[in-house]
Amino acid sequence: MTSATPVPTAPPHPTGPAPGPVAADPVAADPVATGTSLAPTGRGLWRRARWYLLTVVLALLAAVVLAAANDERQYPPLDPRSYDATGGHALVALLERQGLTVDVITDPTGRPTGADTLVLPEPDLLTPEQLAAVAAARHSRLVLIAPGPAALSALAPGVRMSDENGGVPYARVRGTDPGCSLPEAVRAGSAHVGGLLYTSGSRGEGCYPRGHGYPVVAVPTGRGTDVVVLGSGEFLTNELLKKDGNAALGLGLLGAQPHIGWHLPDYTAPVAEGGRKSFQDFIPEGWTWAGYQLAVAVVLAALWRARRLGPVVSENLPVVVRASETTEGRARLYRRARARGRAADALRRAAAHRIAPALGVPPVAGAPDPTALCAAVADRLPERPAGDVRALLYGPPPTDDAALLRLADDLDALERQVRKP
Repeated sequence: MTSATPVPTAPPHPTGPAPGPVAADPVAADPVATGTSLAPTGRGLWRRARWYLLTVVLALLAAVVLAAANDERQYPPLDPRSYDATGGHALVALLERQGLTVDVITDPTGRPTGADTLVLPEPDLLTPEQLAAVAAARHSRLVLIAPGPAALSALAPGVRMSDENGGVPYARVRGTDPGCSLPEAVRAGSAHVGGLLYTSGSRGEGCYPRGHGYPVVAVPTGRGTDVVVLGSGEFLTNELLKKDGNAALGLGLLGAQPHIGWHLPDYTAPVAEGGRKSFQDFIPEGWTWAGYQLAVAVVLAALWRARRLGPVVSENLPVVVRASETTEGRARLYRRARARGRAADALRRAAAHRIAPALGVPPVAGAPDPTALCAAVADRLPERPAGDVRALLYGPPPTDDAALLRLADDLDALERQVRKP
């Protein structure tokens, strides 16, 4: 009995009542719900803005760090309020311990009540009117630290810079013996003085001699004021005050009167007449640092975005140039430059390179040996002496265009004779 293979048949039609309408899916029926929303999402905004936010946060942190680092107040050298190594607070404390009064002033022309000694750390920053007002104030003592010619002329008549008389203008600060009879220097003994050097003049007395000048000069002005000129105020600083007799010298020179006025220079004021300011003096300090930061940013951006050069890649020419056109173009260039010698050398060198293999002359250092080549040509062509061949292949350059044409024809004739003697 043979088994029959079952054949799939279509499902029978339903005999019951027709099914009712199927309820439509509200999500599938709404085209807006099935499409992609174009509204920005929080995740997308975060991905786009996170790097910008990170940059802003880093910039704010850097600003906070810089502000905290610069929060400490900076004082200029010899500032009586400064506790730094270059400040002068230690000397002020010693003066006050001795019962003296030290007043910090900003206007040297406005004499404070009872200020008998006036200390000017930067007298060159004063204008001529201010120098004249200080001279007319008739203080009991003026202490000038590193004054220039203008301040000396107005406040210390007779004292001059040492280099005006051919001396050395400056001396290194080091321990030096007084070498004078000034009572303050004699009591102090050796002190660390130096800086600018001055001459004492006819009425002054110079102390701590260094070569042909003095870093400490005391001179009476004849107006009831004693002027003390110091080449440098380093021995008055907090760092050096404890060495040798620096403290005793500072107390003696500044503590001669009970009331002291210590001037704070205005470093932002313009230079007095006769002084020169460079271009950088007109640029605020913050702009200078901003320029340095901008330069660093430019260098980093250049390193980031600069083109990286890869290996050399050969590229086919977009068009094919015939050899005859190249030769003709080069010939025109030689003719325009009147380079008959270079053209003749090119013709001779090419002819020699073509003739040498036919005669079996090997190249030496990339070119056939002239003597061997001329001898081989003479052997191949007995009617041509070796001297004529050498004159043709290695002779002097032609003098005109006609001679250059003859040379080219002769080289062609020689090559044909060598190949087919």
